[in-house]
Amino acid sequence: MYQGITACIRSGMQAARCAGVRQDAHFFERGNSMKNRQKLRPWIYSLPALTLVGLIVVFPILYTGYISLTNMNLYHWDHYEVIGLDNFGRALLKVDSGFLKALLTTVLWTVFNMVIQVVLAFFIALGLNVREMKLARVYKTLLMFPWAMPAYVSILLWRVGMFNTEFGFLNKILLSLGLGKMNFLSENVPAFLSCMVLNLWMALPFMIMMMDGALQSVDRSYYESARLDGAGFWKQCRYITFPAIRPILLPSVIMTTFTTFKQFDIVYLLTMQKGSLSGATLQTIITYAHQNAFVSNNYGLSSAVSIVIFGFIIVFSLFTNRGVKEEA
Repeated sequence: MYQGITACIRSGMQAARCAGVRQDAHFFERGNSMKNRQKLRPWIYSLPALTLVGLIVVFPILYTGYISLTNMNLYHWDHYEVIGLDNFGRALLKVDSGFLKALLTTVLWTVFNMVIQVVLAFFIALGLNVREMKLARVYKTLLMFPWAMPAYVSILLWRVGMFNTEFGFLNKILLSLGLGKMNFLSENVPAFLSCMVLNLWMALPFMIMMMDGALQSVDRSYYESARLDGAGFWKQCRYITFPAIRPILLPSVIMTTFTTFKQFDIVYLLTMQKGSLSGATLQTIITYAHQNAFVSNNYGLSSAVSIVIFGFIIVFSLFTNRGVKEEA
């Protein structure tokens, strides 16, 4: 009798265990499905944006990479062939292709502009932050006009009003000093310097504003303590100002470096615009790619140059992002 009761109890317990296991398995599967849905939900929500990025950004880059491997030009518009890395070899290995010279010009352009911008912006921002400076807000507002002005208007203003050989303001100053007229845009070195002056006039206000904001974030009590300890201007800059403003300024400097490196409109509109060629043969890698695409109609070579430029920008981005993370 007792054995029968025990067997019934055991069978009931086994049935309850099986039912519990099935219920646990059901809840486990349900939990997994919910987790999978939660993982997929951000991707589903991001799908329209990812599709748009793919169509606008990824596809043009991939297509440009494909064209760079072909001989597509005006004479092979429909019947072009894949020629491998010939366009890259022509751009990078042939000295007379013009690319290496344009690359050197671009590097010099970027370095000179950025060094002068940062140095001038620092000292101008220091002057604007002097306590005795009157009408500082008015000066800061006036400084923003060149930066806010449309680029084409600024370039036209400088080309016609400042650099013009006959009635430009700079030549009028030279004549008043008893000197002869100068064609600022006819040769490469004067044209390079003229383009750099115009770029500084357009881009410097932004750097000044960034520098001004960074300097205002530094606690002035540090300077007072440093002066009590006998620290001069340069020691204050080295041990207080520069370390304090570097994390704030670094993103602005990186962004401005990118903008300067891929500068096109100033060089093109001052020296290479159709109908108003100045005589200078100054070229950056951006104007070099433009000339091969829309003047020489060599789309394969222009695409190869564009991919090389894209590679430079990616490498520079990785390098600068690493620097920003280390600063943080």
